[in-house]
Amino acid sequence: MEYQNRLAIKYWADEDRPREKLLLKGLWSLSNAELVAILIRSGNREESAVALAQRLLQSVDNDLNELGKRQVAELMQFHGIGRVKAISIAAALELGRRRQGSPVKERPQIRGSKDAYELMAPLLGDLEHEEFWILLLNRANRLIGRAQISRGGVAGTVVDAKVIFKKAVDALACSIILCHNHPSGNLKPSQADRDITRKLRWAGRNLEVAVLDHVIISDRGFYSFADEGEF
Repeated sequence: MEYQNRLAIKYWADEDRPREKLLLKGLWSLSNAELVAILIRSGNREESAVALAQRLLQSVDNDLNELGKRQVAELMQFHGIGRVKAISIAAALELGRRRQGSPVKERPQIRGSKDAYELMAPLLGDLEHEEFWILLLNRANRLIGRAQISRGGVAGTVVDAKVIFKKAVDALACSIILCHNHPSGNLKPSQADRDITRKLRWAGRNLEVAVLDHVIISDRGFYSFADEGEF
Protein backbone atom coordinates (compact mmCIF):
# COMPACT_ATOMS: atom_id res chain seq x y z
CA MET A 1 0.00 0.00 0.00
CA GLU A 2 2.81 2.41 0.83
CA TYR A 3 4.36 1.76 -2.58
CA GLN A 4 1.02 2.31 -4.31
CA ASN A 5 0.52 5.58 -2.42
CA ARG A 6 3.74 6.90 -3.97
CA LEU A 7 3.06 5.48 -7.43
CA ALA A 8 1.22 7.78 -9.84
CA ILE A 9 -2.42 6.73 -10.28
CA LYS A 10 -1.96 6.25 -14.03
CA TYR A 11 0.19 3.20 -13.23
CA TRP A 12 -2.45 1.54 -11.02
CA ALA A 13 -4.69 -1.28 -12.18
CA ASP A 14 -7.93 0.01 -13.75
CA GLU A 15 -10.09 -1.29 -10.89
CA ASP A 16 -7.98 0.72 -8.40
CA ARG A 17 -8.00 4.07 -10.22
CA PRO A 18 -10.74 6.29 -8.77
CA ARG A 19 -12.24 7.42 -12.10
CA GLU A 20 -12.17 3.95 -13.64
CA LYS A 21 -13.46 2.42 -10.41
CA LEU A 22 -16.38 4.85 -10.44
CA LEU A 23 -17.31 3.80 -13.99
CA LEU A 24 -16.87 0.09 -13.28
CA LYS A 25 -18.49 -0.16 -9.86
CA GLY A 26 -20.42 3.06 -9.27
CA LEU A 27 -20.06 6.07 -6.99
CA TRP A 28 -20.83 4.16 -3.81
CA SER A 29 -17.79 1.93 -4.28
CA LEU A 30 -15.40 4.85 -3.76
CA SER A 31 -14.03 5.94 -0.40
CA ASN A 32 -14.12 9.59 0.63
CA ALA A 33 -10.42 9.84 -0.16
CA GLU A 34 -10.95 8.46 -3.66
CA LEU A 35 -13.74 10.97 -4.31
CA VAL A 36 -11.52 13.84 -3.16
CA ALA A 37 -8.72 12.45 -5.34
CA ILE A 38 -10.97 12.79 -8.39
CA LEU A 39 -11.47 16.46 -7.48
CA ILE A 40 -7.80 17.28 -7.02
CA ARG A 41 -6.74 15.20 -10.06
CA SER A 42 -3.07 14.78 -9.14
CA GLY A 43 -0.75 14.33 -6.20
CA ASN A 44 2.87 15.38 -5.96
CA ARG A 45 6.32 13.82 -6.20
CA GLU A 46 5.97 12.12 -2.85
CA GLU A 47 2.39 10.83 -2.98
CA SER A 48 -0.48 9.97 -5.26
CA ALA A 49 -3.70 11.98 -5.42
CA VAL A 50 -5.38 9.37 -3.19
CA ALA A 51 -2.61 9.57 -0.59
CA LEU A 52 -2.81 13.35 -0.61
CA ALA A 53 -6.58 13.17 -0.21
CA GLN A 54 -6.21 10.71 2.68
CA ARG A 55 -3.78 13.05 4.42
CA LEU A 56 -6.11 16.01 3.90
CA LEU A 57 -9.05 14.09 5.38
CA GLN A 58 -6.95 12.92 8.33
CA SER A 59 -6.22 16.57 9.11
CA VAL A 60 -9.94 17.07 9.84
CA ASP A 61 -10.39 13.66 11.53
CA ASN A 62 -12.13 12.39 8.39
CA ASP A 63 -15.02 14.78 9.06
CA LEU A 64 -16.50 16.04 5.77
CA ASN A 65 -18.58 18.64 7.60
CA GLU A 66 -15.41 20.08 9.10
CA LEU A 67 -13.69 20.02 5.70
CA GLY A 68 -16.67 21.87 4.22
CA LYS A 69 -16.10 24.73 6.66
CA ARG A 70 -12.61 25.38 5.33
CA GLN A 71 -12.20 28.46 3.15
CA VAL A 72 -10.07 28.36 0.00
CA ALA A 73 -7.27 30.22 1.74
CA GLU A 74 -7.31 27.72 4.62
CA LEU A 75 -7.19 24.74 2.25
CA MET A 76 -4.24 26.25 0.42
CA GLN A 77 -2.25 26.25 3.67
CA PHE A 78 -2.30 22.46 3.57
CA HIS A 79 0.90 21.05 2.05
CA GLY A 80 0.17 19.79 -1.47
CA ILE A 81 -3.07 21.74 -2.00
CA GLY A 82 -2.70 24.71 -4.33
CA ARG A 83 -5.21 27.29 -5.46
CA VAL A 84 -6.91 25.21 -8.17
CA LYS A 85 -7.25 22.13 -5.95
CA ALA A 86 -8.55 24.20 -3.05
CA ILE A 87 -11.20 25.82 -5.25
CA SER A 88 -12.30 22.41 -6.60
CA ILE A 89 -12.68 20.99 -3.10
CA ALA A 90 -14.54 24.04 -1.78
CA ALA A 91 -16.91 24.14 -4.77
CA ALA A 92 -17.75 20.42 -4.55
CA LEU A 93 -18.48 20.58 -0.83
CA GLU A 94 -20.63 23.68 -1.30
CA LEU A 95 -22.66 21.87 -3.98
CA GLY A 96 -23.19 19.03 -1.52
CA ARG A 97 -24.36 21.49 1.12
CA ARG A 98 -26.78 23.15 -1.29
CA ARG A 99 -28.14 19.80 -2.41
CA GLN A 100 -29.03 18.97 1.20
CA GLY A 101 -31.02 22.18 1.42
CA SER A 102 -32.86 21.79 -1.89
CA PRO A 103 -36.44 20.51 -1.77
CA VAL A 104 -36.94 17.16 -3.47
CA LYS A 105 -39.34 17.55 -6.38
CA GLU A 106 -41.92 14.81 -6.57
CA ARG A 107 -41.86 12.96 -9.84
CA PRO A 108 -45.15 12.94 -11.76
CA GLN A 109 -47.07 9.68 -11.54
CA ILE A 110 -48.42 8.12 -14.72
CA ARG A 111 -51.88 6.80 -13.87
CA GLY A 112 -53.06 6.21 -17.41
CA SER A 113 -52.73 7.05 -21.08
CA LYS A 114 -53.95 10.64 -20.61
CA ASP A 115 -51.04 11.38 -18.25
CA ALA A 116 -48.58 9.99 -20.80
CA TYR A 117 -50.21 12.01 -23.58
CA GLU A 118 -50.05 15.25 -21.58
CA LEU A 119 -46.33 14.70 -20.93
CA MET A 120 -45.47 14.03 -24.55
CA ALA A 121 -47.96 16.13 -26.55
CA PRO A 122 -45.92 19.36 -26.15
CA LEU A 123 -42.93 17.56 -27.69
CA LEU A 124 -44.62 15.54 -30.41
CA GLY A 125 -48.04 17.00 -31.19
CA ASP A 126 -47.05 19.56 -33.82
CA LEU A 127 -44.07 17.86 -35.46
CA GLU A 128 -44.00 17.35 -39.23
CA HIS A 129 -41.82 14.25 -38.92
CA GLU A 130 -42.08 11.10 -36.78
CA GLU A 131 -40.19 10.63 -33.53
CA PHE A 132 -40.22 7.65 -31.16
CA TRP A 133 -39.79 8.20 -27.41
CA ILE A 134 -40.13 6.22 -24.22
CA LEU A 135 -41.24 7.22 -20.75
CA LEU A 136 -39.12 5.58 -18.04
CA LEU A 137 -40.99 4.72 -14.85
CA ASN A 138 -40.10 3.44 -11.40
CA ARG A 139 -42.01 0.77 -9.45
CA ALA A 140 -44.66 3.30 -8.39
CA ASN A 141 -45.15 4.40 -12.02
CA ARG A 142 -43.48 7.73 -11.29
CA LEU A 143 -41.50 9.30 -14.10
CA ILE A 144 -37.75 8.76 -14.03
CA GLY A 145 -37.19 10.40 -17.39
CA ARG A 146 -38.02 10.68 -21.07
CA ALA A 147 -35.75 9.38 -23.82
CA GLN A 148 -35.80 9.92 -27.55
CA ILE A 149 -35.17 6.68 -29.42
CA SER A 150 -35.29 7.77 -33.03
CA ARG A 151 -36.24 10.51 -35.45
CA GLY A 152 -37.51 9.80 -38.94
CA GLY A 153 -39.43 11.26 -41.83
CA VAL A 154 -43.09 11.97 -42.52
CA ALA A 155 -44.00 8.31 -43.01
CA GLY A 156 -42.11 6.58 -40.20
CA THR A 157 -39.04 6.12 -38.05
CA VAL A 158 -36.77 3.18 -37.24
CA VAL A 159 -37.09 1.65 -33.76
CA ASP A 160 -34.25 -0.44 -32.30
CA ALA A 161 -35.24 -2.63 -29.34
CA LYS A 162 -31.63 -2.76 -28.12
CA VAL A 163 -31.50 1.03 -27.79
CA ILE A 164 -34.83 1.12 -25.95
CA PHE A 165 -33.97 -1.48 -23.35
CA LYS A 166 -30.43 -0.24 -22.84
CA LYS A 167 -31.88 3.13 -21.84
CA ALA A 168 -34.41 1.40 -19.59
CA VAL A 169 -31.82 -0.80 -17.88
CA ASP A 170 -29.34 2.09 -17.48
CA ALA A 171 -32.08 4.15 -15.79
CA LEU A 172 -33.10 1.18 -13.58
CA ALA A 173 -36.64 1.59 -14.91
CA CYS A 174 -39.22 -0.97 -13.84
CA SER A 175 -41.51 -0.18 -16.75
CA ILE A 176 -41.76 1.95 -19.88
CA ILE A 177 -44.43 3.53 -22.05
CA LEU A 178 -43.85 3.75 -25.79
CA CYS A 179 -44.76 7.00 -27.51
CA HIS A 180 -44.61 8.19 -31.08
CA ASN A 181 -46.42 10.68 -33.27
CA HIS A 182 -48.32 10.57 -36.56
CA PRO A 183 -47.72 13.85 -38.42
CA SER A 184 -50.67 13.06 -40.73
CA GLY A 185 -53.07 13.39 -37.81
CA ASN A 186 -54.38 9.87 -38.37
CA LEU A 187 -54.40 8.13 -34.99
CA LYS A 188 -55.08 4.62 -36.29
CA PRO A 189 -52.04 2.38 -35.64
CA SER A 190 -50.37 0.83 -38.67
CA GLN A 191 -49.46 -2.83 -38.90
CA ALA A 192 -45.85 -1.80 -38.32
CA ASP A 193 -46.95 -0.06 -35.11
CA ARG A 194 -48.65 -3.23 -33.92
CA ASP A 195 -45.70 -5.42 -34.87
CA ILE A 196 -43.13 -3.31 -33.00
CA THR A 197 -45.42 -3.13 -29.97
CA ARG A 198 -45.67 -6.92 -29.79
CA LYS A 199 -41.93 -7.28 -30.27
CA LEU A 200 -41.11 -4.79 -27.51
CA ARG A 201 -43.64 -6.26 -25.06
CA TRP A 202 -42.08 -9.70 -25.55
CA ALA A 203 -38.56 -8.31 -25.08
CA GLY A 204 -39.66 -6.42 -21.99
CA ARG A 205 -41.05 -9.54 -20.34
CA ASN A 206 -37.72 -11.29 -20.79
CA LEU A 207 -35.80 -8.33 -19.33
CA GLU A 208 -38.32 -7.72 -16.53
CA VAL A 209 -39.08 -4.24 -17.87
CA ALA A 210 -42.82 -4.06 -18.43
CA VAL A 211 -44.16 -2.22 -21.48
CA LEU A 212 -47.32 -0.65 -20.06
CA ASP A 213 -48.71 1.09 -23.15
CA HIS A 214 -48.00 2.46 -26.58
CA VAL A 215 -49.43 5.93 -27.12
CA ILE A 216 -49.74 7.43 -30.60
CA ILE A 217 -49.92 11.23 -30.57
CA SER A 218 -51.07 13.80 -33.11
CA ASP A 219 -52.43 17.34 -33.05
CA ARG A 220 -55.91 15.78 -32.90
CA GLY A 221 -55.43 13.73 -29.74
CA PHE A 222 -54.02 10.31 -28.96
CA TYR A 223 -54.52 6.57 -29.34
CA SER A 224 -53.66 4.18 -26.50
CA PHE A 225 -53.01 0.51 -27.23
CA ALA A 226 -53.84 -0.32 -23.60
CA ASP A 227 -57.12 1.63 -23.59
CA GLU A 228 -58.21 0.02 -26.85
CA GLY A 229 -57.62 -3.51 -25.55
CA GLU A 230 -54.60 -4.19 -27.75
CA PHE A 231 -52.45 -5.18 -24.75
